[in-house]
Amino acid sequence: MQHFPEIIARYEGWVCQKCNEPLVPGKTQLAYLGSVFDVELPVCPKCGMFIVPEELAMGKILEVEQVLEDK
Repeated sequence: MQHFPEIIARYEGWVCQKCNEPLVPGKTQLAYLGSVFDVELPVCPKCGMFIVPEELAMGKILEVEQVLEDK
């Protein structure tokens, strides 16, 4: 599982808009082109929605997408 402690720390104190629950670090799965990755991100403990921060989407996730597309 990929851990991003700097992202977890940055979003500490954020609250789910739908459930009004504080987000907590939690395991989520990201899938792309048949590959599934376990990632720890800020997650709502009630509804399961999670944040994919722009810096992660435009950084590490974009790199992985490009590698998968080049295969």
